[in-house]
Amino acid sequence: MTMGLPMDPNLADIHVPSGPTSVSQARSYEGLTLQQLVTRKDNLEAELKALGAVLDSHGVTMQTSLTTFDGFPRSDIDVAQVRVTRARIITLRNDWKDLMDRIEKGLHEHHAKYQASDEYKQSLLRPRDEPSSTPTPQREPSAPETPFAKVNSVEPNSPANEAGLKAGDVIRRFGDVIWSNHERLRKVGETVGQNLGRTIKVAVSRGSGADTQELELSLTPRQNWGGRGTLGCHIVPI
Repeated sequence: MTMGLPMDPNLADIHVPSGPTSVSQARSYEGLTLQQLVTRKDNLEAELKALGAVLDSHGVTMQTSLTTFDGFPRSDIDVAQVRVTRARIITLRNDWKDLMDRIEKGLHEHHAKYQASDEYKQSLLRPRDEPSSTPTPQREPSAPETPFAKVNSVEPNSPANEAGLKAGDVIRRFGDVIWSNHERLRKVGETVGQNLGRTIKVAVSRGSGADTQELELSLTPRQNWGGRGTLGCHIVPI
């Protein structure tokens, strides 16, 4: 299941530096605020998306073999560039996991600090219908979900079509499945199998740039809808 990105004819000419440019920045998390960590995470995700587009431009994934059947480097792709790009992606994915751990820890610490504050204790003593004289605490930042799959095609009159899914939609969440646990979409298949006839919430991004829409769709897998499968769409991992 492959989620594609808009194909730029010049992407095949993009070369990713192999130096520690982003790695050194990704490691310097000490002393950053929670919001700064979230910003770092967003920047990492943008770079990972660009690197994924580079692999797409070469027609390969992280698993595609770079050698011929007899062990020689393939001549139809830039093997050196693909290897450098893959290495950077692996590094950034590890950095992303580190950032997510720090963000999660920061959210817990922020919540614990607020619960220990006088403001929180006073709010517990205040009658529910009594308006607060203090400003409402700023909403805790939530970590945006990383895209992990793309809708490749949607069959007419299928459950996916009825839910509003469209070819090109980028999936950020499928029920409880997200980037960090989808296991090459194995968990998506399990979620579908466990929810036949029941609604699954699917968070998708549609479009690109300033025109991107963030949507939450309700998808109900079912059999005997008139086509193959229980969704009627083809989804591929990013």
